[in-house]
Amino acid sequence: MAVKEITDADFEEVTGKGVTLTDFWATWCGPCKMQSPVVEQLSDEMGDVQFTKMDVDQNPETASHFGIMSIPTLMVKKDGEVVDTIVGYHPKDQLKQILEQYTD
Repeated sequence: MAVKEITDADFEEVTGKGVTLTDFWATWCGPCKMQSPVVEQLSDEMGDVQFTKMDVDQNPETASHFGIMSIPTLMVKKDGEVVDTIVGYHPKDQLKQILEQYTD
């Protein structure tokens, strides 16, 4: 399953149900470039989680609303509620372990 690119306009609708992980990133961010393939791999392995990404330079509203100051920031939502926020690069096994605690 591919990682869906989302915007300020559709963030709430897309991340409003089930378990979602949103990767907040920017094109100039080195650690973001390392995190992105990890998120892509997890999206292929974890069908019960919807994976999305949002460019903070193109979509400043959502990042500002959630107080995202550092990227990459990975936000986990369950049924529309933020349940975890992970800042900085994290390896695949660690992210998978975090996500598994929110999937039933």
